[in-house]
Amino acid sequence: MVIRPADMEEIVGFFRRLDENNTREWFDAHRSEWTHVKALAAKLTEELIEGIAAFDPTVRGLRVQDCTYRIARDTRFSNDKSPYKNWLGIFVAPKGKKSGYAGYYLHIAPKGDRMIGEHMLISGIYCPEPLLLRSVREEILDNGTELQKAIDAAKGFRLNTDNKLKRVPTGFPADCEHAELLKHKDWCIEKPIDESFLYAEDFVERAVQEFRKTHGFIEIINRAVQYAYEEMM
Repeated sequence: MVIRPADMEEIVGFFRRLDENNTREWFDAHRSEWTHVKALAAKLTEELIEGIAAFDPTVRGLRVQDCTYRIARDTRFSNDKSPYKNWLGIFVAPKGKKSGYAGYYLHIAPKGDRMIGEHMLISGIYCPEPLLLRSVREEILDNGTELQKAIDAAKGFRLNTDNKLKRVPTGFPADCEHAELLKHKDWCIEKPIDESFLYAEDFVERAVQEFRKTHGFIEIINRAVQYAYEEMM
């Protein structure tokens, strides 16, 4: 099975209706529909893994469950008690979504969501652990020009600045040429996409082509992550 525009319309339509009816009662009444949409999302994930692995072999062999998330929300520490996520996220990263490595993320959110807000292609690393965070900053000190060139080479993508310090972090030189990059706590480059992009006949191929532009950026970030893991051993 190859993902078709009609399949993407079903995925988007389900999450749009879920956003409007985010209750356990509605979800239970539409559980069979979710089972069908979940299968479509699994096929989409498989196609993305295969396409990305063609230019980034570090993600080869990943399974659907390595790259996807449960639809149920953890509401224990949130004021929003909506029981289900109103978005679909697929994160293709070396060793899977919990590995700490940077990767390639497809976000589908028909009505937007609090964190990202719209359909997006995103490449990078989000909320790295302290040792990984420091290692990326050390990589910027050594190879900041290389990283900036990789960001610039990802045409159509922009560097997200939402989670950024006002000052260069302690222990790093404030007069560094790449001080602005050092201030980041995440390093994610993103490209908004619309539903005409999602519903294109060659959607997966187009998404993979866009992610390919970010491969150099991912390689540099993951080089820093690998250094950190090697130091932990």
